[in-house]
Amino acid sequence: MKNVRIRATDDEIAKSLQVHDGEPAKGKKRGRTRNAPKFDLRTQLFRMCGVDLTRIDGIDVTTALAVISETGADMSRFATAGHFASWLGLCPGTKITGGVAMSGKTKRVANRAAQALRLAAAALRSSQSALGAYFRRLCGRMDKPKAVTTAAHKLARLIYTMLTKGEVYTDQGQGHYEERYRERVLRQLAQRA
Repeated sequence: MKNVRIRATDDEIAKSLQVHDGEPAKGKKRGRTRNAPKFDLRTQLFRMCGVDLTRIDGIDVTTALAVISETGADMSRFATAGHFASWLGLCPGTKITGGVAMSGKTKRVANRAAQALRLAAAALRSSQSALGAYFRRLCGRMDKPKAVTTAAHKLARLIYTMLTKGEVYTDQGQGHYEERYRERVLRQLAQRA
């Protein structure tokens, strides 16, 4: 039997893409990078996805484009955000033998979306946002490559939530994050005492 490959026509592809009308909300003022496209890609991504992924700190238009080009705007093939992050190779490994955890190393995947999310997570180092404070706290607890992977995992979960639920990401700010962290530490100390 001969293998026959059926190609979708342009009309079928256009119908399968969800087109949302309107413009994305006014975002943060960011400088143009050298490799940035010369056209308004942010609006086109908003029309395809229905949400503005560039509202998440650390994610710019090229990062959002890399993620959408690898995964598509339809996240129905991933059951949960954890499945999505695992497919990207951003979840910790679970190599356990005899009830003892032997390794928590992430699996190696050749995925451009994961690479783009790791670069976006590394850019959070200087961000004055809740995600930036989260990343700096991780860097204080563990070495930098692990902190980058953990922050990239968080970014992947945020992207999955935005694409599946259509929610808009709003940053609470660095002060709000640090206040919540301080309350959590005090509560844990009170429980120990």
